Amino acid sequence: MFSLIKVMQSRMAKTGMLAIALVFAGSISADVNTGEPLQLAQLTDGFNAEETYMKSCFACHNSGAGGAPKLSETEKWNTRMEKGMAGVMENVITGVNAMPAKGLCFNCTDEDLQAIVQYMYDSSQN
Repeated sequence: MFSLIKVMQSRMAKTGMLAIALVFAGSISADVNTGEPLQLAQLTDGFNAEETYMKSCFACHNSGAGGAPKLSETEKWNTRMEKGMAGVMENVITGVNAMPAKGLCFNCTDEDLQAIVQYMYDSSQN
């Protein structure tokens, strides 16, 4: 009868797992040893935060629907940013109050969404 426990305890399985771990660790250290910052994700090619804001965010953030801070409401933006970009991004990605997850911009990467938040925050400061 087949025993998964015996297979996992075998020398061949242990050697295979070690080899996989070493290959994985080597691929990580190869990126670190270059001296270049490790970049896991980036903005989508040709991404424009202002254009995407107009398509996905404008309706609520222009009218204040559902409590969305308008670009003209500097204090509301400052209050939200007090928790830091990571805290704001957690709300953007998962949704908060009336705002749906990702503001319904499902083709946006997290980095795209952060660029939109930065655009909105910067615009609120003018």
